[in-house]
Amino acid sequence: MAEAGRGNSQRIVNVALDTGPIVRWSPEIEHERRVAVFDLLEGNHFALVGKESGPYDLRLGVEENRLIFDVRDETGAPLQKIPLPLSTFRSVVKDYFKVCGSYFEAIRHGSRAQIEALEMGRRSLHNEGSELLKERLGEKIEMDADTARRLFTLLCVLHIRS
Repeated sequence: MAEAGRGNSQRIVNVALDTGPIVRWSPEIEHERRVAVFDLLEGNHFALVGKESGPYDLRLGVEENRLIFDVRDETGAPLQKIPLPLSTFRSVVKDYFKVCGSYFEAIRHGSRAQIEALEMGRRSLHNEGSELLKERLGEKIEMDADTARRLFTLLCVLHIRS
């Protein structure tokens, strides 16, 4: 579990991924996970709509083909569980993984132009996924674009094991 503790109360101060059975990610995926968690805790805007204010402890996991946002107060007491069907994200995640694979391959063996083109495609798909996440959670969770982007990265990490 990672932790942060400053700023206003409308934020995530702890985040944990429930990966179930032990999962080993590639070095690239593990790096993306660590960066997303670090960046998320460094700066985020996250609030339950119409509920108690934070700060929040967020636990992300997958249950029965659903992404679960288990939102708790900073002491760990449950506030709200929000399920989202993973099928909602299947297409964008599949395309994102495909482009990421090509991107990492291009970093090893491609030209600068290939890398730049794949990076643009990767960012575009990442933006699409984070906007979809923000839209689907909009009635329950208020968040900014950067928070949605980092949470989409973590959704992708969890999607690998599901």
